[in-house]
Amino acid sequence: MRDNLKSRFHKATYASFFAIITIGFLSILSIKTDMGWFLAGSFGATMVLIYGYPKSSFAQPLNIFFGHIITTLAGLIVLYFIPLPELFLIPLAVGFGIFLMILLDVVHPPAGGNGIVVILGNMSFDFLLFPIITGAVLIIVLAIVINRFILKIEYPTDKNKST
Repeated sequence: MRDNLKSRFHKATYASFFAIITIGFLSILSIKTDMGWFLAGSFGATMVLIYGYPKSSFAQPLNIFFGHIITTLAGLIVLYFIPLPELFLIPLAVGFGIFLMILLDVVHPPAGGNGIVVILGNMSFDFLLFPIITGAVLIIVLAIVINRFILKIEYPTDKNKST
């Protein structure tokens, strides 16, 4: 039991530290440059997977990239093409995004919240590029570098082998 606690402590420490580094990098790019926004709330939950559970199928680069894009696009489609009150748009956007992620086999649970942000924030299609696509790409690059070269963890993993 003590070894298990020690192992979890190390895992929690590394995950927390590298999440701070990754989100800090995206924050600096977002706040200190004129390049655009690189942050979305759902990226915080993405950190849990890529640094805490990098072997999970949900943490793999294709799932991260396409999960975020698909759910954001689902939210934008619902927002701009379904003339209903916000009360109905929010659950439709989330449900549509989940449907597409599962159908296309690119499930990334943190991305499930993107539709909510799109509807509540009345986002434009620009939101898809900044922060979703650019932020997701940078997260994936950092996750590969940190997991593979610093933590010496096989990442990305073969989707068929991961759980």
